[in-house]
Amino acid sequence: MKLSLNRNQLKYLVIITMLIDHIAWAFVPTASVLGQVMHFIGRLTGPTMAFFVAEGYRYTRDVKKYSLRLGVFALLSWFPYVYFEYGTLPIVIQNGAVVAFHPQFGVIYTLLLGLLAIWLWDKGKCSYTLKLLGVFGLCMLSVFGDWLIFNVLYCMFFYIYRDNPKAKWTAFCWITAVCCMFVLFAKPWWAGLFQFGIFMVPLLIQFCYNGESGSKKAFHKWFFYVFYPVHLLVLGVLAWVILQ
Repeated sequence: MKLSLNRNQLKYLVIITMLIDHIAWAFVPTASVLGQVMHFIGRLTGPTMAFFVAEGYRYTRDVKKYSLRLGVFALLSWFPYVYFEYGTLPIVIQNGAVVAFHPQFGVIYTLLLGLLAIWLWDKGKCSYTLKLLGVFGLCMLSVFGDWLIFNVLYCMFFYIYRDNPKAKWTAFCWITAVCCMFVLFAKPWWAGLFQFGIFMVPLLIQFCYNGESGSKKAFHKWFFYVFYPVHLLVLGVLAWVILQ
């Protein structure tokens, strides 16, 4: 049985899985069964959003405006993301000196780098070698974001193999296999098993997404951009102020 969800509906679905994931990071022990289940569900969000960045690149009328939009909201998400993660400001100054600096910008930042990687690969007027170096550089910059490196590569290969499902999902699975190798460093060892939830993304997209955009209303376009920093801030306040 194949569901028929348009782009808007699928985005709302993975926004819900993201909320579940972030609630778990804030309030549920990762090594618990509930924590593993919630994070497993949450693994659907990052790669699916990378898929929609690749789709967005194909259909946008203005890549510069698309990049600017991602950049602005990546910056607006800086404080909520850092506060959610650490319960502090991105920059802490005491007695005129910087005592803490957290250059983490969340997943919108990483998606921006993924878009730039696609743009470079598709329109860059330089050699293949320079394109590879450029993508490598963008991957290195992604260490300041969520889903570091992997979401840049997901964006790239979703676009490069957009018309070749077999190659697209083969590349996806190889990248995900590398991602899941980090399970070996989890303590206890099974606390990272939730990462295997990423392998559910091909099933979600292949069997649920009908390829249609859905309503063109501005609400659907802007909802994720606004929801992302707002929900991080709310969860951060709950975790660090109310429940501490």
